[in-house]
Amino acid sequence: MNNIKTFFFFVLIGLLSNPVVNAQRWGYVDTKAILEKIPEYKAAEQEIEQISQKWQKELEAMYANIEKMYQKYEAEKVLLTADVQRKREEEIINEEKKAKEFQKKKFGYEGELFKLREEKVKPIQDRLFKAIEDLAKEKRIDFMLDKSGAVTVLYFNPEYDMTQAVLKKMGIN
Repeated sequence: MNNIKTFFFFVLIGLLSNPVVNAQRWGYVDTKAILEKIPEYKAAEQEIEQISQKWQKELEAMYANIEKMYQKYEAEKVLLTADVQRKREEEIINEEKKAKEFQKKKFGYEGELFKLREEKVKPIQDRLFKAIEDLAKEKRIDFMLDKSGAVTVLYFNPEYDMTQAVLKKMGIN
């Protein structure tokens, strides 16, 4: 009987020391749902949307003007001299360049919309991510995932970061 107890004792110790049993702790949050409940976030999103719509209307007006210029040019083309045709074509091309520059300036990467979003939304997101990190540490969670879109790791215990080990394994300093 003592042998059976000893055997089960060692089996239990073996099971408890198994990495599967002592696996990392995981958690998840829905950051989209959280952000939608933050009044400052809603206000910032509304402001950004209004400004974006205003710029979009300006851009559409620019392209509508370019279209009118082109249609007028096409209608009068047969009556114009070669020099006047070239001038009109250049005017249309210049207007297209202005519209594209406006679009890039307002909507492009590092454009005004991007900067506005950084200014208005990033501080709120930073506050959210800090709360997630604090909660993960408090609850001793090793990995926190975001389920609102594509699954994203929001927090991880640095103890499990294997980046340096992989670099070392690859012979990269």
